[in-house]
Amino acid sequence: MGRITDSHTYARRRVLAAGLALSAVGGFTALRYGERLTARAGQVQGHSSEAPRLSGDDDGSTAVASAGKSHRLTTKYAATHYNNAYEFGWEKTDPFRRSVDFNLSPWSVTFDGLCHRPGTFDIDELMGMPFSHLEERIYDFRCVEAWSMVIPYNGRPLRDIIKVVEPMRSARYVAFTSVYRPDELPGQASVFSTLEWPYVEALTLEEAIHPLTFATFGVYGDQHLPQNGLPFRITVPWKYGFKSPKFIVRITFTQDRPVATWHRENPSEYGWYSNVYPSISHPRWSQATERRIWGDGDIERIPSRPFNGYAEQVAYLYPGSKQQYR
Repeated sequence: MGRITDSHTYARRRVLAAGLALSAVGGFTALRYGERLTARAGQVQGHSSEAPRLSGDDDGSTAVASAGKSHRLTTKYAATHYNNAYEFGWEKTDPFRRSVDFNLSPWSVTFDGLCHRPGTFDIDELMGMPFSHLEERIYDFRCVEAWSMVIPYNGRPLRDIIKVVEPMRSARYVAFTSVYRPDELPGQASVFSTLEWPYVEALTLEEAIHPLTFATFGVYGDQHLPQNGLPFRITVPWKYGFKSPKFIVRITFTQDRPVATWHRENPSEYGWYSNVYPSISHPRWSQATERRIWGDGDIERIPSRPFNGYAEQVAYLYPGSKQQYR
């Protein structure tokens, strides 16, 4: 017997579906069924100093992608076998080795706090279209540990989703809470973990609705890779990697700046903003260069770039001294 959907849930889903459908028509003007749009660094249009808007006339069609001029990608094997996901453990191979029991489905995300349309939505509702028709963006990924990769992400601009839940005028920040399942995530269950679970990361609302900020449902065309933070993560390419939260189950709009896990753990080493600034060293190493990982044993040392190469698109968000945005 089929499950009967109550009227409130039906109405809520219609609102979200309608919003994402309009977004797909407007914000994804270059995306057509049967094709995937891949954008790279050289195709990025510079964003003006005008802040991103949530109004209906802002169709998001300037959504952009990778800052690197090279079209070369990190191999899928390297990008899925060398990861930081402390929910699984502290070693780089732990996310791949220890994620076999992690359940990717069912998965839902709750939107709450200062928004007019709070609710809980499943992954299919958030995608708003078949996975195969999502946009693909090639982004440079930069870890705070001074290594980097070039990865293709599958998803849609986060602001398309944020528009639908309608943040209130008083909302200034967005907090992202990751799943807490110590029975499936051995890193959360470990007595040696010093982190306070669940993991929480946060952005300003301006950062969250920037065209580059990407609601990500897959990498390399694959949506079944928990070691990469799936089934739902946010990708923010101009910041150090830990600012791109993984395994998201809750998105909360706030007026006050939320506490973020790594900043709370060690604020002197992990700034709240954590933009990529090569001239500002980590207390224990330089950020002037990075190890670009292309594949197993294929690594080169390259100069790091301000905002990870995306300065033209995002620098206007951070007026004044960069020390306050570290």
